[in-house]
Amino acid sequence: MQISEKQIELVNNRIQALVKAESFYGKKLAEAGITEIHSAEDFKKLPFSEKKDLREAYPLGLMTAPEEEIVRIHSSSGTTGLPVIIPYTQKDVDDWAIMFSRCYETAGITNRDRIQITPGYGLWTAGIGFQNGAEKLGAMVIPMGPGNTDKQLQMMQDMESTVICATSSYALLLAEEIEKRGIRNRIKLRKGVIGSERWSQKMRERISTELGIELYDIYGLTEIYGPGIAINCEYNEGMHYWDDFLYIEVIDPVTGENVPDGEQGEIVITTLVKEGAPLIRYRTHDLSRIIPGKCKCGRCYPRLDVIQGRTDDMMKFRGVNVFPNQIEEVLASFPEISSEYQVRISHIEGKDVMRIYVESDSKTNCNDLSKRIADKFKSRIGFTPGVKVVEIGVLPRSTKKTARVIDERYQ
Repeated sequence: MQISEKQIELVNNRIQALVKAESFYGKKLAEAGITEIHSAEDFKKLPFSEKKDLREAYPLGLMTAPEEEIVRIHSSSGTTGLPVIIPYTQKDVDDWAIMFSRCYETAGITNRDRIQITPGYGLWTAGIGFQNGAEKLGAMVIPMGPGNTDKQLQMMQDMESTVICATSSYALLLAEEIEKRGIRNRIKLRKGVIGSERWSQKMRERISTELGIELYDIYGLTEIYGPGIAINCEYNEGMHYWDDFLYIEVIDPVTGENVPDGEQGEIVITTLVKEGAPLIRYRTHDLSRIIPGKCKCGRCYPRLDVIQGRTDDMMKFRGVNVFPNQIEEVLASFPEISSEYQVRISHIEGKDVMRIYVESDSKTNCNDLSKRIADKFKSRIGFTPGVKVVEIGVLPRSTKKTARVIDERYQ
């Protein structure tokens, strides 16, 4: 996507604010001698920003607006290193609610819906983001937060919730519990808004079928407001993102150069109007592509494809670079197994060993299935893992995100 004149004007406003605040990025710009840009070529000369820059700014080094205008902070959900603290002005909170409300509307959700919110509240952006957007839309909010599945299902029935907001892991857990308890005919859900973690097409189909609902991918990250910056429409051909609030590029993660629309690379986001902690050319490490052309729905907003993974998801195993989505593609070709899997990589007696656990029902010939899966890995990816078939429900479920790849080599 080529940056427009209006977007350039908004970027220049953010540049001035960053330089004035003497933030880490303002200092980068000052060192580079950049005080404004005039063209797309100028924009590409702006330095990238990265998560390590944000961590080094801890606790409030990202604050660009005056402190008396800051009404809230949020923090990234990462568990390693210093947290990233993002300050928000009232305008930032309002803008985020507008974007999130658009997401709901794009998913066909209205003020007649009852929206049950299961992601966490607090420093994490998820729960409160889903809630602010729903209130902006005028829908009824059922702010459950995570866990307590018995209570979730009771409220879902008693309140006749029509929309569930969740991670894919928790949506699957709820679907399995509803099936197990035989209460599907008492559930009024019609749509699910799913975010926070990448999920396979097989998992999507399973949740959709078991709950009998339409599912929508919502995208976002704490550094860039939170969830609600993009969602797919009814045609499910990519996620519309709000280019009056954000400018999105896709780059080659190695060279840093922009790739053509339609080609996969790393998502880089610039916030056009954010006040509390604006970010310019922020490298998300999420992998996707900009989908060229206009959507069949007729909306003017551009589209990102679903997130394929992260640049830091890559595992090196016996000299082969492997991404989780490659593993999922192989497993998806076996209809006998469920959407759930777990990969464990260990270093045993001087060599790396990969074990893959998959779920299947008791009617399956486990030895034959294990061999066929292992052979498919050999032919498609280039190595033979150990494959163990377990009963459905044996692998861990989570109310948040499920850890599907556990690398024990460095523990």
